[in-house]
Amino acid sequence: MPLQDDVMAAQRCLDELDRSLGLLEQRLGSRLEIRRVRTDAGHLRESLALLREAVPAAYSAAGPDLVSISDAPYDTALWSSAASSAADDYVDDEGIGARDRHAP
Repeated sequence: MPLQDDVMAAQRCLDELDRSLGLLEQRLGSRLEIRRVRTDAGHLRESLALLREAVPAAYSAAGPDLVSISDAPYDTALWSSAASSAADDYVDDEGIGARDRHAP
C-alpha cells in the first residue's frame, strides 16, 4: 500500500472519530470530557495535515526503487579455483569453508 493510501486511511479514521463524537455529544450533551476529546481530535487533524505536507508526493506515488534479480543460473566459473585470486588457491563453499582447512 503506497504511503499516500496510509495517510488517507488515517484521515478517514479521523473523520469517523469526528462523526462518532458528534453522536456522543448528542446523547451526553456538551460535557467537559467530550470537549476534551474533540480538542484532541482537532490536534490529530492538524498533525496529520502537517504529516501530509511533509511526505514528498513523488515518494508516496512511486514507492521505493525495486531491484530485479535475474532467474538465470549463475556462471559456474565463479565457484572454480581458477576464479579465485592469486593469493588464494582454494575456494570456500559458502557456509562450509575450504576443503583443506579445519575449524578451530
